[in-house]
Parts: sequence; C-alpha cells; structure tokens
Amino acid sequence: MSKRNTQQRRHTIIKLLEEQGKLSVDELAQRFETSEVTIRKDLTALEQNGLLLRRYGGAIPIPKEFLPEVETDKVSQCKIEIAIAAALRIRDHNRIIIDSGTTTASLIEQLANKKGLITMTNSLQVANALNGLENEPTLLMTGGTWDPHSESFQGQIAEQVLRSYDFDQLFIGADGIDLERGSTTFNELIGLSRVMAEVSREVVVMVESDKISRKMPNLELAWDNIHTLITDADITDEQRCAIEAKNINVIIASRSSFLVKT
Repeated sequence: MSKRNTQQRRHTIIKLLEEQGKLSVDELAQRFETSEVTIRKDLTALEQNGLLLRRYGGAIPIPKEFLPEVETDKVSQCKIEIAIAAALRIRDHNRIIIDSGTTTASLIEQLANKKGLITMTNSLQVANALNGLENEPTLLMTGGTWDPHSESFQGQIAEQVLRSYDFDQLFIGADGIDLERGSTTFNELIGLSRVMAEVSREVVVMVESDKISRKMPNLELAWDNIHTLITDADITDEQRCAIEAKNINVIIASRSSFLVKT
C-alpha cells in the first residue's frame, strides 16, 4: 500500500475515533480490508504523534485534559512558585533526581546558586537545561529505552543504572493526585518512577493544585512512598488535611516559609 493511502487511512481512523469514541483493531481491519498487524502499526504511529491512546484491542481518544493548551501567566507563576519552594529544600552537594515533566523542569533555573550538586535525570530536556547552568552540576543520565510519549528514557536499563546509586531527593511530577491512593498517571510506564523513589531518601511530588483529586487509572507512587508534596495556594483546606492525614509534608508554595512542617 502506498504512503499516501497509509496517510489517508490514518486520517480516517482519527476522524472515526472522534465520532465513535472507541475503535477496535478487528473493526478497523475489516473496514479497511487490511491486516490487524497493519492497523496496530497505524495505531502505534498515531499514539506516538499524540493523536490517540492505545488500549487493549484498540484505541481511545486523548482525554481533553491532556490536550496541549496555551499556558497562562497564572499557571506559569504557579510552576515557578512550586519550583522555588522545591529548591529551598536542596542543600549544596545534594544528590538529586529530577524526573521528566514541565513542572520538574521549572526547578532547573532555581538551582543556579547551588554548589556541588549531583543530578540524575531521565529527560533530555532536563539534562540540556542542567548542562546550561554556570555552576555546572555533575550530570548523570539513566539511559535506557526512549519513550516518545513521555519524552524520557524508561525500561530495565534505566532502572539498573538508578539502582547503582543512592540519592538525597527525588523531584517528580504527577498527572493526578488521588487523595486515597497517591500520585497517579495515564502513562502505563511507571516502573522507573518507583525505582527513583526506592533509591531516594526523600520523595518530593511537585504538582499544581488543579491536579489534586483528578482521577487517573494508574497509580504511580503510593502515599507510603512519598514524603513531601509541594503545590500552589489554590489547594483547598479539605484536600490539604486529607493529604496530611497520610503523613505527608504539604508545602504551599506561595506561603512555604511558614507552612513547612518540621
């Protein structure tokens, strides 16, 4: 089949998904009179381009909350405030892990005055930002298998590399915070996050308040594996109390100087 026909078929798949909300591999193979292997390749390619999510036997649309949006000044300021509060917890010569993600990446700029840092990451974006700091922290990378969906390295090799070290702190984001379970994600690749937590003395979740109580299918880190949660001032008192009841240190970024528990 020609490249043009492949593109047309994939375009039609997206259109059908918008109309029906869910598609199966078997249904698509029959519709296009092609093999299930070809359809699976189509769905994989479309997922890698952020146009759908693969599910067993088929695909579903990308949830609206994960579609790219123009970031507002308020959201940007929230990320900066969270990053400043996180940086206050980092001492000179600490050994830290910075996970992939836009909120964790905002931490880099706040590290410019830290001395002797040793930093590990699975993100090329974070690595490049760290490499640009004038204080030149020691930079380590997990390596592993590149995951285009999370734009980070994942897999067993990355996990083995992490287990060769120990760290003072892990700074990690979340797609959602389940008040009962812990941090959650729509990404099914959660093994590396758990190893990051295993090798770190303190696990710090950096998350904007609008993600608290947002339900996601996959539990990334249970509350037992988290020590500190840093968020913005829009967290409700009810949410804060529920999280603190799990023995979590909650830091509200804009007021962190007097809300940090000792």
